[in-house]
Amino acid sequence: MTRSFLLAAGLLASVTFMPGTGLAKQPANVGDAIMAASAYHDSGDYQRDFDAVTAQARQWITFEAPKVHRPAIVLDIDETTLSNWDEIRADAFGYIPAGPCDSLPKGPCGAIAWEKSGRAPAFASMKALIDEAQAHHVALFFITGRHEDEREATAKNLRLAGITHWDGLDLRPMTSHGYAAHYKTPTRAAIEAKGYTIIASLGDQPSDLEGGHAEKAFLLPNPFYRVP
Repeated sequence: MTRSFLLAAGLLASVTFMPGTGLAKQPANVGDAIMAASAYHDSGDYQRDFDAVTAQARQWITFEAPKVHRPAIVLDIDETTLSNWDEIRADAFGYIPAGPCDSLPKGPCGAIAWEKSGRAPAFASMKALIDEAQAHHVALFFITGRHEDEREATAKNLRLAGITHWDGLDLRPMTSHGYAAHYKTPTRAAIEAKGYTIIASLGDQPSDLEGGHAEKAFLLPNPFYRVP
């Protein structure tokens, strides 16, 4: 029995596995992507890259703010101002909207329950950017893809995270379910229509920044999920 097994193993080892011809190119393996994203976060590289982008934005904001009339910045919330890493990790990078979130660090963790719990911490470097911008009399606006029924919980979470003042908090209307840019772009335009000059827009998704209406846009790293 042992000799038969060894012979089979030897034959298997001698086989060269060749990809089939005429097959479609496979996308990246999901399991490999999850491991890579976890390693990127846990190694500290994610935080270092995040902090590097916020440092660039801070430098620009302090340089540009004195030069324009009614300067303002626009920030996304999730993975820009507040970190949802505990929920992301518990759900193995999936999106589970419904259900409770009461077993952390174990999952599942319902995303809506997590957001309404107000437990997401602020990114330290983004909190520092906000503080410095406001010290230079720059108005602060949040535009988030969270829906309007989360307004109270979102405002509470921001305050618990040490962000106690802002000039506008725009949430997605309950009837809006399309692309994020279709909501966020006109919202930035509405801020400009009030007489503000948006000197910087920051977000973790390309859809946070598409459509213009900001002097400069800063894309923060986020390999964990995509919002179209």
